Amino acid sequence: MVGRGGMLSTKATYQRVVMIGLDGCEPSVARAMMDEGKLPAMQRLLSEGVCFLLEHGDAKRTGLAWEHVASGLDPDAAERWAAVDFNAATYAATQRATNLTPFSAFVDVPTVVVDPPYFDLSKTNAHGLVAWGAHDPGVPASSHPPELLEEVSTRFGAYAAKPWIYGFVWPSAEKSERMADEIVRAVEQRSALSQWMLAERFPDWRLGLVVISEYHSAIEAMWHGVDPTHPLHKLPSAPAAKRGIEGVYEASDRLIADLMARFPDAAFVVFNLHGMGPNNSDNASMALLPELMYRKAFGKPLMRQGKWRTTETGVPLLGEDQRWQRELARLYEEDDGAIGAVREAWRRAMTPKKAKKAGEPSLSWMPATRYAPYWRDMPAFALPSFYDGRIRINLKGREASGLVEASDYRRFCAEIADYLRQSTDPITGQPAVDGVDIFAGDPLTLGESGADIIVTWTMAPPLGLSHPQAGLIGPLPYRRTGGHTGDHGFAYFHGPGIAAGHHGVGSAFDVVPSVLQLLGAAPPNRLSGRPLEAVSG
Repeated sequence: MVGRGGMLSTKATYQRVVMIGLDGCEPSVARAMMDEGKLPAMQRLLSEGVCFLLEHGDAKRTGLAWEHVASGLDPDAAERWAAVDFNAATYAATQRATNLTPFSAFVDVPTVVVDPPYFDLSKTNAHGLVAWGAHDPGVPASSHPPELLEEVSTRFGAYAAKPWIYGFVWPSAEKSERMADEIVRAVEQRSALSQWMLAERFPDWRLGLVVISEYHSAIEAMWHGVDPTHPLHKLPSAPAAKRGIEGVYEASDRLIADLMARFPDAAFVVFNLHGMGPNNSDNASMALLPELMYRKAFGKPLMRQGKWRTTETGVPLLGEDQRWQRELARLYEEDDGAIGAVREAWRRAMTPKKAKKAGEPSLSWMPATRYAPYWRDMPAFALPSFYDGRIRINLKGREASGLVEASDYRRFCAEIADYLRQSTDPITGQPAVDGVDIFAGDPLTLGESGADIIVTWTMAPPLGLSHPQAGLIGPLPYRRTGGHTGDHGFAYFHGPGIAAGHHGVGSAFDVVPSVLQLLGAAPPNRLSGRPLEAVSG
């Protein structure tokens, strides 16, 4: 096994290095397709290159993997532990764009970027474009030079899979077919764009950073197609979902092969920080946990029970024209019309004027934000979250309307943890909560993106909660079928002078320093990782 540190030893410093980020690529899917001979470029990287597994650790919980790549910083160094910030003075939760400087700004290496998420072009001299077709771009659409976006639009057209970046297709075989076709077309479009930018538009580069986001979009929307154990695998949409995922992997493999053929003198670093898998958090973190905390605070429900068609095993289903957000919104409607005032209050809270002006996304679609008007009166509440459940304690001296004494913080957190662990999955009867982590530091210093309690869910995803005090919540239909539940990521280093070999597990934060070392650029001390160790060529 390879630990942190050591050097990625080669016989040469490379004039050019191409980083290809495979955003959302799940290694088990890639390995199965390699075994079938469907991914020859990936197989070449595996057999001829230096290969590492990557450990992303607790940083994976943040959902900010590509901010970690773009900045080279881990969550502690970046002081950012989630994509959602909570303002303790106003009780507003917002999802903000990155404010971190890309790592390329700290080295004298001419750089071209093709659509990397969370890469703020305004803070670097890199050429390229961002938020073109990225999944969770983390920055507004922009380019350097500014006219590049219009050039790309004229030459390549609009991004081919825009409706499917956050696709919701599992209830519909027809929509799954369309997504499968168009998302593969988008990879092909991305390949042509990448070759043009690196070979023609900006030929004088030393570092090229290309990120393929279609893996991410495909896995989250269509995981049930490749996972025979998934509760929705037998739906009519599953064959098209499988075709879409495998099509993305095959098209991306051709993209890699084309770039390797176009730049034979370059070293290539092909990587993804962590794997993917079934989604076990959408319902639990976005809807069930907020309702559970509301019932603990007030002893009554806010969310009504829904009525759904179900599979034979009791998994709720949606019709072809139904949307998860819209159907869950119906569970909060009230006959007396009071919900109108509540809805307007949480819209104002979740989308403040400064966020609208900056073009940052609104969180108002997420069920967790329905509870925002009540947070001031709750001792503890669930924040909007895309992954693990995140609970904020309404703490005196920190929150403007704090209810819990700082001296009672540890006892109260332990009480919440015990309460959470009593939850079971009403479909399986098994525990719903896998783990509860309580903030270990001084709670008065907890940052805006921090949570006092983080809840992880069992892999058999809880679509509902059954609790001895709170009663039954849900079950609810799936939103995304895929999520960020995979294990290790991977990194392949390939090029003249790099000897083939497999070298165990390295840190996900060691990829960027390793790339800079290949270029002969000393990695800045500010970076969180160090160059990976490997066998000399």
